This record gives sequence, C-alpha cells and structure tokens, in this order.
Amino acid sequence: MQARFAVLGGDGIGPEVTAQGVRVLNHVAGQFDHDFSFDDALIGGVAIDTDGTALPRATVDLARAADAVLLGAVGGPKWDDPTAGVRPEQGLLGIRKELELFANLRPITVFPALADASPLRPERLAGVDILFYRELTGGIYFGDSGRSDGAAYQVMSYTTAEVERIVRLAAAAARARLGKLTLVDKANVLEPSRLWRQVTTDLVTAEYPDLDFDVVLVDAMAMYLLSRPSDFDVVVTANLFGDILTDEASMIVGSMGMLPSASLGSSGPGLFEPVHGSAPDIAGTGLANPLAAILCAALALRHSLGLEAEAAAIEAAVHTVIDDGLRTPDIAAGGASVGTVEMTDAVIAALNG
Repeated sequence: MQARFAVLGGDGIGPEVTAQGVRVLNHVAGQFDHDFSFDDALIGGVAIDTDGTALPRATVDLARAADAVLLGAVGGPKWDDPTAGVRPEQGLLGIRKELELFANLRPITVFPALADASPLRPERLAGVDILFYRELTGGIYFGDSGRSDGAAYQVMSYTTAEVERIVRLAAAAARARLGKLTLVDKANVLEPSRLWRQVTTDLVTAEYPDLDFDVVLVDAMAMYLLSRPSDFDVVVTANLFGDILTDEASMIVGSMGMLPSASLGSSGPGLFEPVHGSAPDIAGTGLANPLAAILCAALALRHSLGLEAEAAAIEAAVHTVIDDGLRTPDIAAGGASVGTVEMTDAVIAALNG
C-alpha cells in the first residue's frame, strides 16, 4: 500500500516524539511491504513565529491531501499571553475544524506492568479499558464569545445532527466491544445537555436496543473514574466534558505519555495526536516518552489505512517493552530508565521479534 502522512510536529517535545512515530511507521512499511511518505508542516507556536498564524494555509492544504495526519503538540510559555490575538491552540482547533473531525477517540488502557506508576490502588486498575468518544467540533469551544463592560461570555450550543453522528459511532464501537455505552452530561443544569440526553436516549433505544446504556452526570463521572473505572466500556460526551475527563483518566494509567488519540470525520484523513501537551520543560532533553506518539501511529494505520495487523503489531511491541521493564522518566517506577530514542529503538527491536 502507498500512503502519505502529513507530519505536524508543533511545539516543545512535539517534534521529538512525532519523529519517533515516523521511525516506527517507516520500519512497519519495510516489514509489511508498504510505501509510506512523510511531509512536514508547521502548526501552533512555531507557525506563529514563522507565518504570524497558528495554522498556515499550506498546512491545511498538506493535511487535506494526506491519508493521515500526525500531530505532536502545540503551545508553550512563549505564547501564553491570554490577551494575545493569536494563540497556538487556535491551530489545533482550526485543523480539527478544517478537516471536519468531529469524533475524538481516546482509549484509556491500563498496562498491568505500570500499575505502580498509577496513583490508584492496584485493585482499582484491574480490567480498566475505557474508550472515550469526545465530540470535537461543537460546543463551548466553538461558540460565540466576547467581552463587554467587565463581563465575558462563551456560548455552548449543539444541534441534533451533531449529537447523532458521534453517538452512532460510539454505539457501534460499544456493540463491537462489551456492549456497554455511557453518556456523560450535565442535564440537570445545562440545556445543551438536555438535548444530548434526549437525542442519545432516543437513538440508542431505536437503533441499538441491545446495548447496556446508562447516563452519568459529569461531576459524578469525575469521581467514578477514580473510584470504579473498570465499570465503564465506551463513554460518549460533549467537547468540554470530554476534554477534562480524558485528562483526568490519563492519570489512571500513570502518565499522559502513554495515551494516544484519534480524531476522525465522515471522510478524509484522520488526525492522530498524543494526549499529552508540549512539555516545554523537557523539550530537547531526550527524555520525553514517545510511546503515545508511537501508539498514535498504530491508530493511524487502523483507522485511516485499514491496516489492522500492522496496528496490532505496534501495540504488541509497546506492551513488550513495558513488560520488559523499560521506562522513560514519567513512568520510571521500578524500571530501567531510557530516553526517547532508546525507547523507540526497543519498540522497533520488539517489532522484529
């Protein structure tokens, strides 16, 4: 298979970890007889410095022409002024909108060998395997906003169609897994959440009656993720709630450096990015954990290229290096300390068997 990847390294450790994902993809291409090409483009703070915008038009065009997009991270102290007219995060929101990526998939899977890295007791980690479906292009992040006379506002709004399209994806995934689907909302307070609850309940009842479906308020879900995370399978929720809950859930596995994500639309390339941020404090030190970026490469193969065997091979290799005791500093409990490149070397060695 021939496939073209757009590589948006971004800021901080983004270029470092994304480069390791590319290394693994190049190895897989040779191992499975594929032809992958990679084109770099700017996004985030580095794009602001170079082009005066967080999302240059050339980046959008390159991404649209690709089969899949790999993204590192955006942001950093250099661009942290909240009053600035242009911010790195505008690049991230913009590329999602430009590619019409409405569904963000965030798997929260506990590696048994990393139980000591989690702040939760080991007995609460057994069997934790949650797949979050976060709506990505609607809600408060894209609502009208402004300031006037010492006040500020940001509008949260959703349409029935926006809710239905992501709920269908989440419900189909739940049917293929354990048959459990949880909606997280705030319907006791927010009108958009009442729409989410009505639309989701009606859709699941009509089209997925076989699912074990429940609804949890977002504040309760924040507690349940820490007290009984193994009770959940597929979780679907709005943009804001999904953003916060998945960052919280990332600590269940011990580090954001272990978690990938996939942003998908109805057609066109998917966008694959680690859950972690740009971590400017360790940029350039060679200590960043590349495993989330490498697992993003696996998600790209699975969801954008349909290469399940290749994706599974990468995931198995990551499990192997963790089981062998290799650890970057963020997951260092009890293991052999390695850096970014050394960890990737080990993954490639594991791919070779």
